[in-house]
Amino acid sequence: MNRLMSWPEPVVRVQSLSENGIRTIPDRYIKPISDRPALKSEIHDHLDVPVIDLQNLFDKDPALHQETSRRISSACRDWGFFQVVNHGVSHELMKRTRAVWHDFFELPLEVKQQYANSPSTYEGYGSRLGIEKGAILDWSDYFFLNYLPVTLRNQSKWPAQPASCRELVAKYGAQVTKLCGRLLKAMSINLELKEDYLQNAFGGDEMGACLRVNFYPKCPQPELTLGLSSHSDPGAITILLPDPDVAGLQVRKGGKWITVKPFPNAFIVNVGDQIQVLSNAIYKSVEHRVIVNSEKDRVSLAFFYNPKSDLLIEPAKELVNEDRPALYKPMTYDEYRLYIRMNGPSGKTQIESMKSNR
Repeated sequence: MNRLMSWPEPVVRVQSLSENGIRTIPDRYIKPISDRPALKSEIHDHLDVPVIDLQNLFDKDPALHQETSRRISSACRDWGFFQVVNHGVSHELMKRTRAVWHDFFELPLEVKQQYANSPSTYEGYGSRLGIEKGAILDWSDYFFLNYLPVTLRNQSKWPAQPASCRELVAKYGAQVTKLCGRLLKAMSINLELKEDYLQNAFGGDEMGACLRVNFYPKCPQPELTLGLSSHSDPGAITILLPDPDVAGLQVRKGGKWITVKPFPNAFIVNVGDQIQVLSNAIYKSVEHRVIVNSEKDRVSLAFFYNPKSDLLIEPAKELVNEDRPALYKPMTYDEYRLYIRMNGPSGKTQIESMKSNR
């Protein structure tokens, strides 16, 4: 673990590069040609991730409930992504929490530097993922903090400025955690498991949660780089609060990259690798990435709901049979996360490495 104590070279804040008015980006941010976004050709107007109204998810009317459940199940099987409205989280809280983080990134660099992070926990103010020396970097800064379990919640590492930041994060996290629980319950039922199966398999009340606030500064050459390289999320599910004004998230579908158009007051939900493992690949995590913009900064909030770190995660025995043997070998979330920290975002290579040899 000693390799994870410090970054392999001095950390450069992407926001500082952007604000210096550079016309060309440093070589460290230029992606190989095969990974560069074709910015105009990849907006497929006829395709967008499903938008699901959760109002009837636990309605007393069985027909309404079943239709909502069916739509969630279909999205988890076919897309790995969907947007949700009427999700129970206050629209005003969403707006204020996003705004306070935008204000944080506008603070002087010396204030933000007080929260500079290391790869041992990632907690704090950061600008890179993975510790490979000389790696090609993404065009983004971020702030990462632990939310659950409460024992890992270190408020001294949460920004003291702006003054309302800590309070808003606590309230926002509480409401989004409830949403995660409702979605896991729906997914369990759709997989024909007990309704609390996924929650319990991931640690019950000891599940983890963390927040990564992404800041994607304006970029003079957005066609050469990415805000976040292609990857699938390592945890259970992710709830993303996107920037309402600037699209950036792209989802891989049928070999094409689809730019997601944020629906008003919606969250974007995606299936993580651990649900792919536990569902024995009935539900699939999907590659996604972020493009950047030459005219506007962009802020998004990713809330990751994750298994308890020391639990072995493997395909549910109820979903394994002779025709569909277990596709993945057991692994703890800690072991899984270590791979990500060592290598940074790398498509679907991590979950592919978990495949059972049977």
